[in-house]
Amino acid sequence: MRGMDLHSKYPALADLRTRARARIPRFVWEYLDSGTGVEATKARNREMLDRVRLMPSILHGEFTPDITAPLLGQVHALPVGIAPVGMSGLIWPDAERHLARAATAAGIPYGLSTVASQRPEDVGPHLNGQGWFQLYPPRDPDIRTDMLNRARAAGFSVLVLTVDVPVGSRRERQTRSGLTQPPKLTPRLLAQVARCPAWALGMARMGMPRMRLIDDYAGGTKGLPSNKHAGYLLRTSPDWDYLRWLRDAWEGPIVVKGVLNGDDARALEGEGVDTIWVSNHAGRQFDAAPATIEALPEVRAATRLPVIMDGGIEGGLDVLRAIALGADFVMMGRGWHFALGALGAEGPTHLADILAQDLKANMGQLGTKTLFDVRDRLIPTG
Repeated sequence: MRGMDLHSKYPALADLRTRARARIPRFVWEYLDSGTGVEATKARNREMLDRVRLMPSILHGEFTPDITAPLLGQVHALPVGIAPVGMSGLIWPDAERHLARAATAAGIPYGLSTVASQRPEDVGPHLNGQGWFQLYPPRDPDIRTDMLNRARAAGFSVLVLTVDVPVGSRRERQTRSGLTQPPKLTPRLLAQVARCPAWALGMARMGMPRMRLIDDYAGGTKGLPSNKHAGYLLRTSPDWDYLRWLRDAWEGPIVVKGVLNGDDARALEGEGVDTIWVSNHAGRQFDAAPATIEALPEVRAATRLPVIMDGGIEGGLDVLRAIALGADFVMMGRGWHFALGALGAEGPTHLADILAQDLKANMGQLGTKTLFDVRDRLIPTG
């Protein structure tokens, strides 16, 4: 009955987004929802997804669509995973562990950021082998070796190297909100907190979030702007030699996140990475980047490796659009956090159910029994 009630009140991600905005403080909302610049790249992700059209097909009889998706040696119950988001614990108390448990229950991967508010050791026990560790590359080789060893010992099986943050972006909207790292509750921000009792109560129990893994190496750096946090003090801009070092050091699959063109994908395959992740960092880094759905076909044509895509995904239909254009898997970041903000711990489980039902409904309209049959329904453009 509870699940039916949630679907009647919050049948779509848009409903969760609206409720989340009302339940978390404005400075937290600005952190989660903002891009950089005038947010043209963020808007472009959505606009270009809407341009992808698929052709319905009739008289296929009754069937149950298969929405499972193989990736990196596992078959996932959905073709959608939980992308790493820095400081998830700011968006909702204990977010990382809530998301980890939801991912395990849904049979999908969960990505933990280097700049999360929980350490790998805190989150790994909840993942049952579904954990991906996302690395913002430390400059110091001893620190990077220790981070990798800790992630592996905590049960994370896949390493994600993010390469589209060579420098920090300005994130003007986020900066205007007054957020620092770690968060300092000024009178202005306290007034916002007072209007969000569920968030405030949870934070009172957990304590204000901080980047615990980073603090283990950088100490208690305080008062930095949220777009120039302590993680940047440790980080370097990686090059091809850095990637080769990681390939030798990590015993398991490596995913490279932040790829937008075929030449880079081709070169990465030559270097022995295992999966390409098409991403423009959800519009948070560079405001003249192509939409990820625009970049996807060129990347798909350039490599035989599995290809992941994120950016602008709002439901099962968007997942099918990405698969139609060549993605093997899709990741979402903001959406899972909208779900947390809206419904707390049960939000991500509800969102997983929304995605599953939406995938099946749209596959029924398309007459596609498996996810990858959708590629036959793509309507060419131009």
